[in-house]
Amino acid sequence: MKIGIDGRAAKWYRGTGIGTYTYQLINCLNKIDKINDYLLFMPKDSKYKMHLNSNFNLTNISEGNCSSFWDEVNIPNILRDKDIDLYHVPQNGVGLPVNKKCYSVITLHDVIPFRMPETVSKRYMKIFSESLPEIIKVSDGIITVSNYSKRDIIKTFNYPQDKIHVTYLASESIYKPLNKEISKMIIKRKYSIDENYILYVGGFSPRKNISGLIQAFSIFANKDNPNLKLVIAGKRGESYKNYLELTYKLKISDKVIFPGFIPTMDLPFLYNAASVFVYPSFYEGFGLPPIEAMACGIPIISSNITSMPEIIGTSGLLINPYNIEELSSAITNVLSDNVLAEKLSASGIKRSTEFSWEKTAAESLSFYNKIIS
Repeated sequence: MKIGIDGRAAKWYRGTGIGTYTYQLINCLNKIDKINDYLLFMPKDSKYKMHLNSNFNLTNISEGNCSSFWDEVNIPNILRDKDIDLYHVPQNGVGLPVNKKCYSVITLHDVIPFRMPETVSKRYMKIFSESLPEIIKVSDGIITVSNYSKRDIIKTFNYPQDKIHVTYLASESIYKPLNKEISKMIIKRKYSIDENYILYVGGFSPRKNISGLIQAFSIFANKDNPNLKLVIAGKRGESYKNYLELTYKLKISDKVIFPGFIPTMDLPFLYNAASVFVYPSFYEGFGLPPIEAMACGIPIISSNITSMPEIIGTSGLLINPYNIEELSSAITNVLSDNVLAEKLSASGIKRSTEFSWEKTAAESLSFYNKIIS
């Protein structure tokens, strides 16, 4: 079998959920599969750093080479004259040619634009509403990242459930318990963060509930732990100015730190130096940062809705993200109860080992074979 994979996200979006997923899918297929042949479609002039086996080859996507597949949804003719049996598009199907002669699989991570349209950009909403239904229609199978997302896809598109396969994501091997004091020294040197802190890592979309986190933090920031900081790490999106204004309104601007996008090489230290990781999102297809934090042994607090209970299980404190008081109390409990914090830490490490990228790749390969047969 000859398998084509759109690998652009592995180059352009490494360090984000879709980028990490695409990179690790290719990386682990490269490790486990010496039988099938692979053709990776990469950006023009891309220097791919992964050492690939002889059954993996690269070809360039020259059309639509805009450093973003969101800028041009349909890349025409990339499969022309390519003798492949199945083509996989990992980034929600964006870039799948409608006219094709081979089988196709897309990874649809979630249907957030249809569930919470007010939380996505107009361009992203336009792509999903205008292009995704057609992409879904011509796909021979869908991979998604949780059973919650699978149910949502079935409900949204009336897609046959036997043609949807769930493969969980995982933390990368760099995420593990590290010396806390050394981690704090590195974070202090690189990001000038010198105090104990609560950590959030992820996007800045309103669905991530960063405003709720800031409000919950403000309840006890001054009276319970005046030296504690809140670190909100991630690429500053359009909502950043709103979050910044909220910190001034609540008079905690000196206690909330926005370090921006953190390179993958620094994230393990950022996690390990934290006192607690908080992820109060309103909607997640999977939620990769909590798994990364758990793998580092950091106690986590997360939402009790959408996919989060399925992914985290009993290894974190699950709260109603719409209840600010409940979120604030959960943070206070973890910070004040060492026994609880240690229990969550140990449970989180154990839970994180139940997910692996090798398993993700193996189950994806099994689904490829199912589609072909």
